[in-house]
Amino acid sequence: MDIHEQQRFDLLYEQHLTNLTLQGKRPATIDAYSRAIRRIAAYFDCCPDTLTSDDLKRYFADLIASHSWSTVKLDRNGLQFFYFHVLNKSWQWLNIVKPPQVKHLPDILTPCEVA
Repeated sequence: MDIHEQQRFDLLYEQHLTNLTLQGKRPATIDAYSRAIRRIAAYFDCCPDTLTSDDLKRYFADLIASHSWSTVKLDRNGLQFFYFHVLNKSWQWLNIVKPPQVKHLPDILTPCEVA
């Protein structure tokens, strides 16, 4: 990032932190959502307000390959919060990344379920 883009990022990042606090987010959520914004800015070496849908698809594809689903979901939610509360944009790309549905076995099986 050049100096002007870094200044713009710093301003948006501070707004992001302020909005997280104003929305009553817990400290752990503030940390996770702000880390998501820093991570995506570092990945592209640009301010996240200029990213396209294709950029986000590429980012999340790489993130899925290198991180856990909980990290992927936190980054998605953090970026969604950033777009809605800081950039005042609707989140158009909610379906870019969707975690797999995990089926859990019940603790106790009924006789009908065993048969």
